[in-house]
Amino acid sequence: MLRYLPYLLAGILFGFVLIKSEAASWYRIQEMFHFQNFHMFGILFSAIATGMLSIQIIKRMGEKQSLDGQTISIPEKAPGRVSYLVGGLIFGLGWGLIGLCPGPIFALVGTGSLGAFVVLAGALHGTWLYGALKQHLPH
Repeated sequence: MLRYLPYLLAGILFGFVLIKSEAASWYRIQEMFHFQNFHMFGILFSAIATGMLSIQIIKRMGEKQSLDGQTISIPEKAPGRVSYLVGGLIFGLGWGLIGLCPGPIFALVGTGSLGAFVVLAGALHGTWLYGALKQHLPH
C-alpha cells in the first residue's frame, strides 16, 4: 500500500496547484474559450512546454524504470491521424460545455463542489460507455 503513496502525494500536489492557479475555475475557462484573457492559455502553454521537455529528456535517457518497476518507453506515433482530430473535438466540446477537463474534476471534488460530483459521475459513465463500445470504434 505504501508504494502508492508517491502517486497520492503527486495527485494532491497537482490538485492544489490546479485550485491555486485557478485552472479549475469555470470563470477562467470561459474567459479562455471567449479569448478574453491569457491566464489559461499561459497555463496550457507552460504545461505543453513542460511535457515536451520531459518527453525529450525521457527519450534521450533511454528506457528507464517507473516506481513500480515497469519499463518507460515512448513509441513514435504517426502525425495527422483523423482519430486525434475527432478525439480532440469531442474533448474540447465537453470541456467547453462543462467548463472542466478531467484533472480539475478531481480537484473540485476534493474541495466539496457538488457540481463536480455530477460532472465526475458523467465522466465515469462516459468512460464505461467507451469501454463497452471500444471494439466497435475505429482506432
